[in-house]
Amino acid sequence: MEWTSRGVVLTTRKHGENDVILEVLTLDHGRHLGLVRGGRSQRNRPVLQPGNELDLTWKARLSDHLGIFALEPQTLRAGQLMTNAIGLAGLQHLAFLLKLLPERHPYPHLYDALNVVLEHLDAPDAAAALLIRFELELLRDLGMGLDLTSCAATGQSEDLVYVSPKSGRAVSRDAGKPYHDRMLPLPSFLLEGQRQAGSELTWTDVTEGFALTSFFVSSHLRERGNPDPGTRQQLLGALERRYREDFPWNF
Repeated sequence: MEWTSRGVVLTTRKHGENDVILEVLTLDHGRHLGLVRGGRSQRNRPVLQPGNELDLTWKARLSDHLGIFALEPQTLRAGQLMTNAIGLAGLQHLAFLLKLLPERHPYPHLYDALNVVLEHLDAPDAAAALLIRFELELLRDLGMGLDLTSCAATGQSEDLVYVSPKSGRAVSRDAGKPYHDRMLPLPSFLLEGQRQAGSELTWTDVTEGFALTSFFVSSHLRERGNPDPGTRQQLLGALERRYREDFPWNF
């Protein structure tokens, strides 16, 4: 068994004295693991850092075996990402999110989205918006996609300000008003055409966006008995510190 694809490093773990088990998100084969011979060597260690994009060849005797990776570096962005708190926390959170997906199932749109997020983790405004949208895409692939196109009660597409925690559908201001204390806020930047070009997200936008996705991701974790590792809280802490430095008028 053999294939070649491009992949982004998610995690590594030691295997024996010199080898590592590499976990990547690949373009054509989804989340995939494999052994890297000599992965702990001085040559390979900098390459096998989270966030780096590699050209990979996977080989195994049988398709259900762990297999062995041969690799060539393509885009080495880990060094830059790990120099700032948002980059480091973002990498950890993305790796956690992608572990929720089944192995070896292709998600090419998520692969492309992951690379876009990684390219913007140095800008808090863009990073926050992209991470929230990434979580929405992930929820869709987990079978928990949100419908933010029209009101669940009236069918109208205007003045959508809530999301129903039961149905995952948007709700308009008037329809949701009697139940506002049971609804999840819907930040306007998640609606098509609502965010003006050149305007940054407020911190309220960020916290409401993550609260929305967190509700449904947490529900998925509870259904499967998985603990929440707290990576989102670490990410929010890093984003808040940077927001206070760059956009203090938003607090």
